[in-house]
Amino acid sequence: MEHKLSDRAMLVKPSATLAITAKAKAMKAQGIDVIGFGAGEPDFDTPRHIKDAAKAAIDAGFTKYTPTPGIPELRAAIAEKLGRENGVNVTPEQVIVTAGGKQALYNTILALVNPKDQVLIPEPYWVSYVEMVNLAGGKPVIVKTTGFRPTAQKILAKINNKTKLLILCTASNPTGMLLTRDDIEAIAAVCKEKGIYVISDEIYEKLIYEGEHCSMASLPGMQDLVITINGVSKAYSMTGWRIGYAAGPKDIISAASRIQDHSTSGANSIAQKAALAAITGPQDEVARMKHEFKIRRDLICERLNRMRGVSIKKPQGAFYVFPNVSKLFNQKIPDSNALAAALLEEAKVAVVPGAAFGADKYIRMSYALSVENIIKGMDRMDEWIKKSYRTL
Repeated sequence: MEHKLSDRAMLVKPSATLAITAKAKAMKAQGIDVIGFGAGEPDFDTPRHIKDAAKAAIDAGFTKYTPTPGIPELRAAIAEKLGRENGVNVTPEQVIVTAGGKQALYNTILALVNPKDQVLIPEPYWVSYVEMVNLAGGKPVIVKTTGFRPTAQKILAKINNKTKLLILCTASNPTGMLLTRDDIEAIAAVCKEKGIYVISDEIYEKLIYEGEHCSMASLPGMQDLVITINGVSKAYSMTGWRIGYAAGPKDIISAASRIQDHSTSGANSIAQKAALAAITGPQDEVARMKHEFKIRRDLICERLNRMRGVSIKKPQGAFYVFPNVSKLFNQKIPDSNALAAALLEEAKVAVVPGAAFGADKYIRMSYALSVENIIKGMDRMDEWIKKSYRTL
């Protein structure tokens, strides 16, 4: 029987990153040795003191519902962290804790976007931004970038009387590119002049290898326009704990909380205590993981740049590379989807097609896996290219 699904459900596409990861895991479960560059997930264990805080919460019976916007001590710690590290001055009432950064983004988009409102999204973009805007009934408007960086001029050119919101991510998923303070100040000036809200996705702020992170909400006159999104998943290797947060104008955060009231209610109580330990506790493990990611980044970039038909710009942050593979396209493999399928089936290497991010000439590869597996995966990919493209 074919069911009559809603237009909303029919509009949304599956997540390409989750689909590739699921397929790679299914192959591994069948005993196939797949090297997975698909998942945006650190391979390190969650630091011990964070796990201990979660165990203590369980032992103390902290297993009941919490207030929808989060436990007071965690909201206070996030507000303090934003002021201390980011120069973003908010009160705890201007913070909402969510079931992962993804829910923080979705709640905020639902709180701001009306049907037919236009939302500017620089390309390449994280796969879920477009789908979230679609779910809210808004219209995604894609902004071309220069060297993967959106410019104030290109953003200004896309603004009209229907433009409501800009979504900005730095360091970027999928490219790892970092916006400079000058970039952010120029974009902020345009948004301030035109009265455009900005969602600033800063989930990779602690994984920057060259340059410095700049929070747009810290700039003069921007606190009423910027909603800062972050979480503990990437920096503290806490992806499965599902704790993110949004901070911004009180009425927007209150609206996001009302939406959360009727969707998920409060985030997991035990995970909130763990997140509190992550934000307020020792940060040495974050520094160690960042050091290891930098070694892996340098290794994968060096290997990819030696491959036939592959070129790459070294990213400054996050844990992704976004190589240009368009020279590998031919009649048999005409696009990034076909290339990703061939690499998985024939080389047993899982990558995400760039088409999912609005950039079909590229593939995304996460280097959040061991050096040993990076080398193994690079060897397989290099061998497959040499075998399949003898004339390159």
